Amino acid sequence: MIHGNVRVPTPVNEPVRSYAPGSPERAEVKAALQKQTAEKLDIPIVIGGKEIRTGKLSQAFSPHRHQHVTADVHQASPAHVEQAIAAAMAAKPGWAATPFHERAAIFLRAAELLATKYRPIINAATMLGQSKTVYQAEIDAACEAIDFLRFNVSFAQTLMEQQPISSPGVWNQTDYRPLDGFVFAVAPFNFTAIALNLCTAPAIMGNVVVMKPAQTAVLSGWRIMELLKEAGLPDGVINFVPAPGAQIGGIVLGSPDLGGVHFTGSTNTFNGMWKSVAENISRYRQYPRLVGETGGKDFIFVHPSAEGDLDAVMTAIVRGGFEYQGQKCSACSRVYVPQSLWPKLEAKLVAAINELKVGDVADFRNFMGAVIDEKSFANASSYLELAKSGPDAKILAGGQTDRKEGWFIRPTLVRCLTPRHRIMVEEIFAPIVGLYVYPDDQYVETLRECDQAAAYALTGAIFARDRQAIDLASRELRHAAGNFYINDKCTGAVVGQQPFGGSRGSGTNDKAGSMLNLMRWTSPRTIKETFAPATSVGYPFMAAE
Repeated sequence: MIHGNVRVPTPVNEPVRSYAPGSPERAEVKAALQKQTAEKLDIPIVIGGKEIRTGKLSQAFSPHRHQHVTADVHQASPAHVEQAIAAAMAAKPGWAATPFHERAAIFLRAAELLATKYRPIINAATMLGQSKTVYQAEIDAACEAIDFLRFNVSFAQTLMEQQPISSPGVWNQTDYRPLDGFVFAVAPFNFTAIALNLCTAPAIMGNVVVMKPAQTAVLSGWRIMELLKEAGLPDGVINFVPAPGAQIGGIVLGSPDLGGVHFTGSTNTFNGMWKSVAENISRYRQYPRLVGETGGKDFIFVHPSAEGDLDAVMTAIVRGGFEYQGQKCSACSRVYVPQSLWPKLEAKLVAAINELKVGDVADFRNFMGAVIDEKSFANASSYLELAKSGPDAKILAGGQTDRKEGWFIRPTLVRCLTPRHRIMVEEIFAPIVGLYVYPDDQYVETLRECDQAAAYALTGAIFARDRQAIDLASRELRHAAGNFYINDKCTGAVVGQQPFGGSRGSGTNDKAGSMLNLMRWTSPRTIKETFAPATSVGYPFMAAE
């Protein structure tokens, strides 16, 4: 037991390693990648700390080598989901009663393990299972995940330090309780760090969790569970139930003990979950907290005053649109360019895109890997056919596909002749960027078109040197993006620096990577203690004249 005002270490963002030729980290991750490529894991369900193998298996594959099986994954049945909920609720009293500094120590230890021993392991798993290049794995599975652990612990401490004022003779306090019930964490395939944050952010605040990893990212999800176990997380605090969402979602969302949902994924899936919660509202012991980060149709808008910055614009479009195959929630998927700048920018863009190498991420010379699975490949291919078949769009670069060994889509730039072309308004989640050239004298009108064209409002960027133009764009696009960038690409939010999230069809904007998200996982109790309580009923105003 510690008697003292314990403070967690001040967090700093984890430095991103270069993985340049000859660097020690390059050799480490290559060795880990080779080892994991040669083995096939047997991934169990984990309920109450116990590994359960059902024999009902699905297989995990490498997107860039779609015949390569990385793991056999035991699938949870409805009965297992019920068991996971029961295990979480059994662990809840002890975890909620654990002093904050002891909970914090577990997650800070996890951060240090991830920064050292587990760094090549989880980077390699993310490369192998999700087809990320080594750099994309590093900024995600290592650095952002480490940042989430360190900063969320600090955010939680800062939040709990917020206490009310007290008048003479009274002591007012706020008790930051976990939510009633358990939290259902539903992870996406595209960011290992998000999967980790979805389950650990509520747990830091004393909650217990039922975690459903993405079917296409179970390999890295399993590494997260191994990491947390080694860090000392008690059994039952986070329970791991791989299975199709349709198979387990109804059971979880119908449980009277549901306390909250922490979700990242498609807008349609989140809408369906919200509907299920509404239909079950009379069953719950409390109103569940719904936190979701969903779709995006993210933009880069170029003003004529950016004429001297076309190399920066080109770089932002290429990196923002095609890193990790355009499968980031924040990826640039539509661009607005003034007519006066288009000829010079077109030449730069097309040349840069055509030089990008696509292939197996084990070859570090490749800029891109494969899209996540056959469904994603088919969806992207349908948009390429749309671009090729209609008179109102033209492919300027890319457009090719190759499915022989992996789900490969060449980075593609499509010029759309109308700003409401489907490629300009629909989420594609692939390396396909739509571009619209607007008349220079229609800057304001095109800003408003950008604001209204898509149903989403996640990220966006403006390139301009004219400060009045920047100010105008910031005002006109105020509700078009929860993360707005000036003279930078629309991807790359850093924990503690650019809290992430959007509104409209992009989610509840609860800002992962900030204290705002932690606030959603606590149910505060106000306590008033009076040191000298009243002993008579009457008040002075009642006395006779």
